[in-house]
Amino acid sequence: MNSIAFVFTHAPHGTSAGREGLDAVLATSALSDNVALFFIGDGVLQLTASQQPEKILARNYIATFGVLPLYEVEQYYICADSLAERGLAADMARVLPADVLNSTALRERLGQFDRILTF
Repeated sequence: MNSIAFVFTHAPHGTSAGREGLDAVLATSALSDNVALFFIGDGVLQLTASQQPEKILARNYIATFGVLPLYEVEQYYICADSLAERGLAADMARVLPADVLNSTALRERLGQFDRILTF
């Protein structure tokens, strides 16, 4: 079976990319045993805990990331350089425990997957 990486590059609110990506991860997890999520650029904001999207009248789908371990999706990677560019700490609270990798290590890990889907 192919290994599949999902790359989140957009902020969680303002576009539907994050929600659509999460839906794709949930659907794909039923078909593949090797699924991983990568958070790069503004995508690092997807896992930020304590978001309040209802204040901007947006749907709160972020909590759904927390159910991914139930679907046996257990590989999560965040770009350390992207966190630093946004003034975010590597050890900040997140909805999922993700490995923080520098951009070089993240690219190497991403290169190990057969298919890459970007949202």
